[in-house]
Amino acid sequence: MKAYPCTGVILAGGLNKRFSGKEKSFIEVDGKRIIDRLYDLFCTLFDEIIIVSNSPDRYLEWDALIVTDLFDNRSALTGIHAGLYYSAFSHAFFSASDTPFLKKDLIETIVDRIEPKLDVIVPQTLSGFEPLCAVYSKKTLPVVEKNIKENRFKIQSLFSVAHVERVPESQLRRVDPELASFININTPEDLQRALKGKKKEP
Repeated sequence: MKAYPCTGVILAGGLNKRFSGKEKSFIEVDGKRIIDRLYDLFCTLFDEIIIVSNSPDRYLEWDALIVTDLFDNRSALTGIHAGLYYSAFSHAFFSASDTPFLKKDLIETIVDRIEPKLDVIVPQTLSGFEPLCAVYSKKTLPVVEKNIKENRFKIQSLFSVAHVERVPESQLRRVDPELASFININTPEDLQRALKGKKKEP
């Protein structure tokens, strides 16, 4: 058993026109694909790893449970729904697949807080919540399904009806001073800026 009774879920997005039609999870950062970075990291933390993708055949090389959305209206929320639905554990940690600098210590800071009574454990910085670097309980499934069926796809709409633990920025910066874990790579320009920023770090 790994340290955490929790599933690790990678939300693998679709094709990205800004990267010549390549899925963001397959973008290389310092010679290593983001999906490989996340998978290797999750292997050190979780006994169960789920990859949510609507192109499941692209992810067969990883020893993980590959699942697809259960709803046609695809969004980050439907990905969270699929991850929770198939999770063997009561809680699951979710990460987007375009976060190459996600740190193990930051994940541990979040999952260390798992308790049966908590539905959501989410980082909160001065910029707001980070709902795609957070823990969700299977107990939220009924609300998630209801919101999807009502075409309410904003993840934060869950927070008003769930038992939520917020992880404050001050605690996050203790393990990730630059909050690099929350850097998303959406464009080639994002990638270049991120790499320049990493080179400046001591």
